[in-house]
Amino acid sequence: MSKKSKQFRAALAAYDRTQLYSLEEAVEILKKVKFAKFDETVEAHIHLGIDSRKSDQTVRSTVVLPHGTGKTPRVVVITKADRFAAAEAAGADVVGAEDIVAKIKGGWSDFDIVVATPDMMGLIGKELGRVLGRRMPNPKAGTVSPDVAKAVGELKSGKVQFRADGAVVHSAFGRNSFESEKLLENFRVLYEAIVKARPAAAKGTYIKSIYITNTMGPSVRVDPLKVTAVGAAR
Repeated sequence: MSKKSKQFRAALAAYDRTQLYSLEEAVEILKKVKFAKFDETVEAHIHLGIDSRKSDQTVRSTVVLPHGTGKTPRVVVITKADRFAAAEAAGADVVGAEDIVAKIKGGWSDFDIVVATPDMMGLIGKELGRVLGRRMPNPKAGTVSPDVAKAVGELKSGKVQFRADGAVVHSAFGRNSFESEKLLENFRVLYEAIVKARPAAAKGTYIKSIYITNTMGPSVRVDPLKVTAVGAAR
């Protein structure tokens, strides 16, 4: 096991890791224990009561965080030439058709998200199915759409995709430099979207545990019973 740094050990000693905290308390702890010299991403790790081996218990969706994540994604759009101008006007970083497919197949990967129109998915699936992996455009993630301008605009303004990896959703919801209220609102919007994405087949307790953490720091456990939805107690 790797040796923890002096700063990491000091962060661990600053609070009780066995305690369940309210969301408000947990956010303040993350701000207090920050030690990295860069503006760390704040992440949520939410363990769900689902059986990810069953196809009817998958959790995958999107949500627009009101204050974004602090990072603007690099978006590639693959579409026909008649939609190039709309995609570029919406803020797409790279726009193209067969040429972009060939470029990605050749090893280019300097992007975060691929948006595609339905008429290009046959080619993308055939040529890039094994290359893109989790970045493969998907209707459920809002990255397959005939309205590329809308899709790109939402992604640039703070739309994030989340999906259960096994039974755990991992998602960024801001930066440590964000005001506490902005982090709280972002988390609540994310949390509400995850709750709404509950599969009908999931039984028992759905939200089993919640941890939030800075990129480089230790995690803080949040009491699910003390998390409030947007504007109301849950």
